[in-house]
Amino acid sequence: MTCYLAFSCFISIPAMADNGTSNGAPASTLSQVLDASGISLTGYVDAAYNDMNSTGLFVNAAPGPIVGGAAGNTHIFDTAGATQGRNYGEFNMQQFAVILAKQPKEGFGGYVNMTAGQDAATIASMGLGAPSTVNDSSHNADLTQAYGSYAQGGLTVIAGKFATLAGEELITSPSNFNYTRAWMFGWGPYTHTGVRATYVVNGLVTLVAGVNNGFDQVSSQTNGKTGEFAIDLAPNSMFSLDTSYYRGKGMMSAMPGTGSYLDMIGTFNATPKLTFVADYANARQDDALLTGTGALAGSNILNGQILSANTSVNAKWHSLALYANYHIDDLWRVAYRNENFDDPQGFRSGISQRLMSNTLTLGFAPVKNTELRAEIRQDKSSGDNFLNADGTGKSTQMTYAMEAIYQF
Repeated sequence: MTCYLAFSCFISIPAMADNGTSNGAPASTLSQVLDASGISLTGYVDAAYNDMNSTGLFVNAAPGPIVGGAAGNTHIFDTAGATQGRNYGEFNMQQFAVILAKQPKEGFGGYVNMTAGQDAATIASMGLGAPSTVNDSSHNADLTQAYGSYAQGGLTVIAGKFATLAGEELITSPSNFNYTRAWMFGWGPYTHTGVRATYVVNGLVTLVAGVNNGFDQVSSQTNGKTGEFAIDLAPNSMFSLDTSYYRGKGMMSAMPGTGSYLDMIGTFNATPKLTFVADYANARQDDALLTGTGALAGSNILNGQILSANTSVNAKWHSLALYANYHIDDLWRVAYRNENFDDPQGFRSGISQRLMSNTLTLGFAPVKNTELRAEIRQDKSSGDNFLNADGTGKSTQMTYAMEAIYQF
């Protein structure tokens, strides 16, 4: 069995007789002890180098350096520490994650996921150490998920903090086709705190329902609650359609108005080697103050005008991402993503704009549990909204990146 921790390959726990002395039986490794108890301990390390021909910021960003994924960054996760006056080029310790889980098919279980590294400040929830300002990078370890579970028959109920149902892309880096994240991932929900019930009707249909504090809120900022509903359809091994819907007051942090978020993911396995995915999201937030998530106080730009910090709008945004992933052989794969993100009120990006990107990623897995990725990405905006080092704006930017992921 794979060693879950590096030191587990070397540290052994002697099997003891009733009198407390070794009985001479072969020593058990830590991984064997955990496996025997039904507990799994896994994780991964994600490090990268990212080079851009821009600062990695929008033109209305607050004085840097800015936490990756905070308001003002043109990318999510991979532009941590971006600042004015220089093009972005950094080595990033993205994530070191550990997952401890016991999830039996029947009975009680639990799941804990800790994430350390530069991405921790971006995914942190309100009430659990989320940075207080866009420039606060002190939150470098995050309790990403922690919940108890109970399973009986086709029903599983979990309670605690857990990952969102929405979106094709995930926080866990090895699960994604590309290195850089889509805007719809970064400006959608990461986690929820509440209760979720999943019922497997049969091999074709799975239903999900729950209630939580909203998007990325361990402590509700408004006392409002958000309902989540999902239906996953898998008529055959080639095609699946996963639809999730969130609605409630206080869905967005500190936004008292009603919000809604619809996400639909269609997956088509054309061959064992070739997969296509389409992810569409449509969202709305009533009475949205443009000082909230995804916007900078007093710095939102709508139709070329800088809005006051107290401007309230009924914000809408929608996005579509198309993916293709092809395994050339056991070592190599290539992935492509095209995304369009429309943010007419600037609620998510801070600027009224339409964004489009094309991303090409080459993956190489020289040994088991390790993948090296090389990536090139072009971003376009409907305005000159990407910030140059000289303080001017432009409508396009390029990213060149290398990433290494090791799973244990």
